[in-house]
Amino acid sequence: MRTKTVKGMNDYLPADAEIRDYLQSVIIDTYRNSGFEHVITPIMEDAENLDKSDGGDNLNLIFKVLKRGEKLNRALESGNVKELSDMGLRYDLTLPLCRYFANNRAQLSLPFKAIQTDRVYRAENSQKGRLREFVQCDIDIIGSADPECEIELILTTAKALERTGIGAFTVKINDRTLLRSLLCALGFPEDRLDRACITLDKLDKIGAEGVKQELCDEGFDSTAVDGFCSFFSKDNITLEDAEKLVSGSDAPARLRYICDTVTKISKGKIKLEFDITLVRGQGYYTGTVFEVRSDEFSGAIAGGGRYDNLIGRFIGEDIPAVGFSIGFERIFSILKDRGGFTVPGGRKKLVIMYDPENFAEAEEKAEQLRGDYDVALCRKTKKTGKILSRYAQRGYDAFISFGQSDEIQPLY
Repeated sequence: MRTKTVKGMNDYLPADAEIRDYLQSVIIDTYRNSGFEHVITPIMEDAENLDKSDGGDNLNLIFKVLKRGEKLNRALESGNVKELSDMGLRYDLTLPLCRYFANNRAQLSLPFKAIQTDRVYRAENSQKGRLREFVQCDIDIIGSADPECEIELILTTAKALERTGIGAFTVKINDRTLLRSLLCALGFPEDRLDRACITLDKLDKIGAEGVKQELCDEGFDSTAVDGFCSFFSKDNITLEDAEKLVSGSDAPARLRYICDTVTKISKGKIKLEFDITLVRGQGYYTGTVFEVRSDEFSGAIAGGGRYDNLIGRFIGEDIPAVGFSIGFERIFSILKDRGGFTVPGGRKKLVIMYDPENFAEAEEKAEQLRGDYDVALCRKTKKTGKILSRYAQRGYDAFISFGQSDEIQPLY
């Protein structure tokens, strides 16, 4: 039997688990403090739901679950690979939330402000910063198309990130409707705009030449591709630059209102940047999209956007929705790599060493102290010094040698 974890999935030692628990509690507390409510959804979803979710390239990364028993036997006999699976592990928390809302809408009031913090799964080529099992921390607002929703999400997410101690970051913002209008003006056919957007989203990974080659490989008109490359090769493209090429769109005014209001409320502390190249890879985004970039990490540490059409696929009625997700693993990775991070404000830890004949009394003593300390019990051995040293390495502050003295003694 193998002791190593499956590739792309991690074990966490107690010290790391404590940091992870603390970070999640800080994020959830911030979300709740801003009026969001915690919901829980299963890790598995119906295969058809996942396949029709417009998840972009993530649809190629779904962990599919085989049918069971006689259903699997019949699927194998059919020879049709697509019949082998009827469920899959969720690749993000947005699709499950849409299904959740569709299933429970009679018990929910609008606008519904949801929190989800849970594990998701993607069949990635795992590497640093890219795992196959990872935690996302989402907030979503369902039932309102007002731009105040985006403002609230940006302010709440920024507050949560600040409380984690991640350091300086920038919120980048764009609007899919503005980008689509721009692509149409450059000559891209309207029925293939989503494909062009997905390719543009790879700009940071494959560069301008890579994007140009992929657009050509996709069969787009060379004139449109050349115009695309000419426009997007400029440095510091402003909202005004994009606005010159489009007409009749309310996206620029909406973006200005969002940015101006966030800046006003935060008194300029939240750095906002318009980025016309920001797409977000999921095909279900319909309007505003945003992403957070850390000064210490090359990739995004949070992202999201408006997905006004996704819930309608379940209920036949479009319900506006928008969400923002914190990439928990990247936050954890940055803080751990930085070193020296300790969980602030926690109770001190105490270990009580006991002999077998006084275990009951030692447990009673532990209960008396657990209001002020986290207390563990450990049976005495001849190697008491070695045991105490290990507890000190695990972050314990003090000990009692029960039966010899009831006094609390420091471990270091």
